[in-house]
Order: sequence, then C-alpha cells, then structure tokens
Amino acid sequence: MVLEAFQLYDLLLVLVGIAVLGAAILPRFIAELPATDPLFYIVFGYVLFSLPLGIPEPDPLAQGHMTERLTELGVIVALMTVGLKIDRPPGLRSWESAWRLIGITMPLTIGLAALVGWWAGLAVPTAMLFGAVIAPTDPVIASEVQVEGPGGSTEEEPKEDAAGRRDEVRYALSAESGLNDGFVFPFTNVAIAMALVGVSPANWIGEWILVDVLFKIGVALVGGLVLGYLLARLVFVKPVEEPLPKAMLGLEALGGTFAVYGLIEFLGGYGFIGVFIAATVLRDYERRHAFYEPLHDLSEKSEQLLQIAIVTLFGGAIAGGLLAPLTLELFLAAVAIVFVVRPVSGIVALLGFDRSWSERLAISFFGLRGIGTFYYLAYALNQAPFADPEAIWALAATTILLSAVVLGISATPIIEKRLGAESPELGEVIGEESSG
Repeated sequence: MVLEAFQLYDLLLVLVGIAVLGAAILPRFIAELPATDPLFYIVFGYVLFSLPLGIPEPDPLAQGHMTERLTELGVIVALMTVGLKIDRPPGLRSWESAWRLIGITMPLTIGLAALVGWWAGLAVPTAMLFGAVIAPTDPVIASEVQVEGPGGSTEEEPKEDAAGRRDEVRYALSAESGLNDGFVFPFTNVAIAMALVGVSPANWIGEWILVDVLFKIGVALVGGLVLGYLLARLVFVKPVEEPLPKAMLGLEALGGTFAVYGLIEFLGGYGFIGVFIAATVLRDYERRHAFYEPLHDLSEKSEQLLQIAIVTLFGGAIAGGLLAPLTLELFLAAVAIVFVVRPVSGIVALLGFDRSWSERLAISFFGLRGIGTFYYLAYALNQAPFADPEAIWALAATTILLSAVVLGISATPIIEKRLGAESPELGEVIGEESSG
C-alpha cells in the first residue's frame, strides 16, 4: 500500500507517540518481568516494518551516514547519563574493577573476537573491525545492570555492602560501559588503516601510536577534565531559587554534553572519552548537591528516547533483511562472542580481584553488546572499503540480538538472586536499587 505524503506524516506522528508513551508506561508493566524494554522495541520495530504501511525500511548500509550520526548521538547522551550515575569517587583502587575490564578484558575481547570472525570467513581487516566494534559494553542496552541514578536527597551516604563497597557488579558494568565506548576507538582505527594501506603493521603502526593512541586519547583526557571542571563551576556557580531557573534545571547536562563532545572532537580528540570524563568530574565536583537529580533525569530521558528510535529501527532493519547474509559459521561466531569470548575475557581480567566468584562471574557474563557497536561499524564502513560489509553487519546484529535477548532477560534475576543469596547486605542494596 502506497500512502500519500501527508498520510505517511500522520502515521509517523502516531507511531512516534506510541513509542514515547511506551517509554513512559512500559517500565511499569515489565518491572517484575525477566525482560528489558529494548527487547520490546526490537519486536515493535520488526512488526512495524513488516506491515504494508509504506514506511521505508531502515538499511544501515544504504543509510550509513544517517546510521552513524543517530547512533553517535545515542552514545554521547548515554555516556553523560552513566557518568552522572556513578557515585564512587574516581581512583586507582576504588575503580579497580573498571581498570581491569578496560586494560585486560577489552583488548582480549578484541583479539579473540577478531580470531573468531576470521575463522567464520571474514577477511583480516574486516575481522579486526569486528573485534573492535563488538568489544564495547553498551551503556544503553546494559542499563538493566547499571547503578541507579543519583537521588534527589543527598543527605545520606549511599549504602555499602559488607566489604565497604556498593554492589560491585552494577558499578563495574556501568564504569566499563562508560570507558570502553571511547577507548575502543584506536582499535577501530587499526582496522580502518588495515583496509586502507594493508595488513602489515609497518604501513600504519607509527602514525597509529602517535596520533590515534597518544594524541587523541591525551586530548580527550585533558579536555574532559578541564571542560568537566568548567561545566561544574558553571552549574554550581549560583543557587537556584526562582521558578524559571528551577524549571530549566537539567538542561545543563544536555547542553554540556554536546558542547564537550563537539569541542574535543574539534581539537582532534576522542569525544566519547571526553564526555564520560566530564560527566564523572561533574558528578564528583560537589557530591551531595541536589542538582544531580534533574541533571541525571533529563539526560536519562533523552537517552531513553534515542534508545527507542535506534532499537526500533534495528528491529525494522532485521525485518528488512539485515540478517539475510548470516551463515552457520557467522551464527556460531556470534554465539561464541556472547557465551565464550566475553565471559572468558572477563574472568581472566578479574583473577585475583578481591570479590566473590559469583560477582566476578556476573561481571564477566553480563557485558551486553549494543548501540556502540552500531556506531563504530557505521563509522568504519564510511571511512574505508571493507570486504563483506553485509556479512559483518549480519554478524554484529546477531551478536547484539543474542546479547539483548539472553543476557537482557537473565541479568536482573540472576544478579539479585545469586548475589543476594551470597551476601545478605549486598542483596538488600541490589534489591533497593532494582526497585529504584
């Protein structure tokens, strides 16, 4: 059925309205279910684009630049949101689990995933790209296993477990999702360099180390610290007492997010790293301030709306044949990433870490893949010609789908049941956070 332009516009308004209503109402109905709202929107998108409504099907390959920009926006806002959630002051010891996941789990996941992709038939540059794009733990899809946002009242310190720390599983996965969405960029650039100038390291390694690693990460780190501090000074410079300024509370987070990202990208750094660091600096600047609730709430609402759009389009792309190039080898590769590569990489990184095995296994297992993968894949394919782009999209999409379905359904009940049974104090903390 072909719809006239004004009819299609009216239909899109109805669908957008349904999606936004779903964002507000759906969590009330699924709070007690072993499911996450992204799963519902994937199904919604699949059904929506399967119907003969005349809506153009999303195609991440044909619409590569739009895919890159939309997913980039989703990741930027999600990084600010997760940065504002983390209430643990930064430090080598206090963030030990995050450093282990970034320094060991991420590169190990990239290497093993690249080998799995190569085994499944991908060319070496494409396999390297797959390893890089599939490594980030997603700050959007993984929201079910993240720490809760800051509360409106900051008079009380956050509850801690018996070891003197808050729930390590939720913290570790939150911090990891914030950090690795930026630190995976140099590895993506390795794959791009391989596709452009050849696989041999002699062709690219010098420029890669100097520019992609040292310079761009350095700019992101320094820029995130400086801009985060300036943003904090701006936010807390004057008490808010009048009605209009109170109504505007929260916009600082959204405006600051875009400003920090744009400035760091302009200076040549990795904007994702800069945004997350700026958010943690802002959160750490005045930890007891009541401003954090509206700051976090607005950024989280923005994140949820972008998630709805992206995940619905993902379901629509599946309906349009995104998984058509999938072979048995590619499917087995996706299964291996979710059930072998990530868990093994996590366990290796957490050997000797001073937490229970239940916690270490949960951190290792629940590294969900998601929107960050979409961004990096679209970005890389827009930068260089890779062999088998349809195959890598099918492989990445299958991995994300498996991760969202299997891990999304099992995450909350397993974390609450297993960790709560092992540590009563921890169980109380998790239970309160889950009922948030």
